[in-house]
Amino acid sequence: MSENVRFVRMGIGDRSVPYQEAWEEQQRLHALRVADEIPDTVLLLEHPPVYTAGRRTNPEDRPLDGTPVVEVNRGGEITWHGPGQLIGYPIVKLPEPMDVVAYVRRLEEALIRACGEFGVETTRVEGRSGVWVLGESLPDAVVDPAQVVDIGSLTLRMGLPLGIDPRLAGPEYAASNAGQRGDDRKLAAIGVRVARGVTMHGFALNCDPDMTWFDRIVPCGIRDAGVGSVSTELGRAFPVGEALPVVEKHLAEVLAELAEPARAR
Repeated sequence: MSENVRFVRMGIGDRSVPYQEAWEEQQRLHALRVADEIPDTVLLLEHPPVYTAGRRTNPEDRPLDGTPVVEVNRGGEITWHGPGQLIGYPIVKLPEPMDVVAYVRRLEEALIRACGEFGVETTRVEGRSGVWVLGESLPDAVVDPAQVVDIGSLTLRMGLPLGIDPRLAGPEYAASNAGQRGDDRKLAAIGVRVARGVTMHGFALNCDPDMTWFDRIVPCGIRDAGVGSVSTELGRAFPVGEALPVVEKHLAEVLAELAEPARAR
């Protein structure tokens, strides 16, 4: 990974970028980055409304009314992109030995730091990617063991034995909700693809979108949690333009940190 990351603000608001146009630009930049003809590059933009489905999307999670869905080759499941949402597509060459999990944790860390600067406390949830606001604790709640997520040796808290930089641990992961609190709310979704050592796709941060777009789908296939936005958490309008420079700053920090263990070797 190069020490200097180039940020390209493709367009927000009235200059929002159609999904297909951004996808073609990702592919063009990906080929150039594989060939070392450009530095690591992050596209930042807004999309017109579009549903996209990752490789693990279940049929029952799609819109029931026949609304078109774009099939994409990223990880994850179905989600929505549109006005009021900041999209980031990092085209980044990962250091060797390649650690995709560490990279995803870095994207989460950048967004957690940015949300903290906005005044919203967020965290990670064990077994679920993305950035979350936890639901309120329920008094006298009894945990339902049937709902506890147990992913064994792959549990996200096992980063250190896998050789991940200890700074990736970040805040303690919250346990997946097993009935001990109200609905968690996902503020940012992450879905990536790595081909020939270079990343594609990325993240979507809900700044101030029309949340009813999520009502037609089961976002990310998660049925026991909700979707939130920075705007709803702050109780005020929070446009993408306000988030853009802060997210850019924290992305620059964490992508630089990801390269440090490789340089140290």
